[in-house]
Amino acid sequence: MRIAFFLSQYGQGGVERMLINTARGLASRGHQVDYLSPADGAFLGGLPADIRHRPLPARPRQHRAALVDYIRENRPDSVIVGKDQDAVTAIRARDAAGTGVRVVVRPGTTVSRRLAGRNAIKRWRTYRALRRTYRQADGIVANSEGVRDDIAAITGIASDAIHLVRNPVITPDFHEAAAAEPVHPWFAPDEPPVLLGAGGLRRQKDFATLIAALARVREEREARLVILGGGHLEKELWSQARALGVAENVTMPGFVENPYPWMAQADLFVLSSLWEGSPNVLTEALALGTPVVATDCPSGPREILQGGQFGPLVPPGEPEAMATGILTALRAPLPAAVLQSATADYTMERNAEGYEAMLRDVHERAANR
Repeated sequence: MRIAFFLSQYGQGGVERMLINTARGLASRGHQVDYLSPADGAFLGGLPADIRHRPLPARPRQHRAALVDYIRENRPDSVIVGKDQDAVTAIRARDAAGTGVRVVVRPGTTVSRRLAGRNAIKRWRTYRALRRTYRQADGIVANSEGVRDDIAAITGIASDAIHLVRNPVITPDFHEAAAAEPVHPWFAPDEPPVLLGAGGLRRQKDFATLIAALARVREEREARLVILGGGHLEKELWSQARALGVAENVTMPGFVENPYPWMAQADLFVLSSLWEGSPNVLTEALALGTPVVATDCPSGPREILQGGQFGPLVPPGEPEAMATGILTALRAPLPAAVLQSATADYTMERNAEGYEAMLRDVHERAANR
């Protein structure tokens, strides 16, 4: 198959990393893969030589025309997008190009929870736009059961018409990337246990609750906290840490393109999110054999941890409950082999197989219309 990935705005999150891993997996199985994105961005260095990187114009208003030209010239079978606005652009480009290309949308989070704080009119408008966009797409692929059910409820599309393919978290070079010397003095032997959080410093990740939980944990035992990621809430989080008297036990190094050595060397990974789709960082920590605690947020953690079998699930936004989960996990960590067994479906190979089956189904359905 000839497959294109289209990502018009580049950040430093899970969407970018997972789309590249999906592209890698499909290319490794012999498909012709192009990756259309801005010229620069995190993780682009991970694209192998057999994937053509096609830089998009600097001006976003030129992206649709550039995509139309690309489709007409290269005749891909499918265009895969990972963000809703890119889906709108790709659908319009599909219609303008007139080549029969199929557009597949990959929602990555529970939209209803993300929009819960907006007023009713804005939420209604967004839902209406999403219904229109997703119904015009040729295929939809969700990364968790929670995301699939959420999109079905919003759009009215039957859940069994939405494909489920787990994220390609574990790549062939995953464990090699984690094999590094200690990345911070706190990871040296005989130091207090280190808790690790990772993600953008924004409301969704709720690191405020994690910092408050650290203060509670330290009432019973020594512990330190590392938070990887950048964002607009950094000053606010530092102010909170100082107010709680734990600033000397917290470090926030910013965005780290390779977080795996940090995860492998941490004593405990903590996911504090208010909502997710399928949190890659949680799966990555498990795959490295690091014990975890996670909020039971919509969606993903309950699926990944199989109802709490592989780590405590705690209510979102509750520092006391999170502290209790952290103390429990530190006292009795599960063996690495047990934790790693939870991630068998999250490999790049499994993901590529799932995407192949999904793309075949999309094209067969289109041919039978």
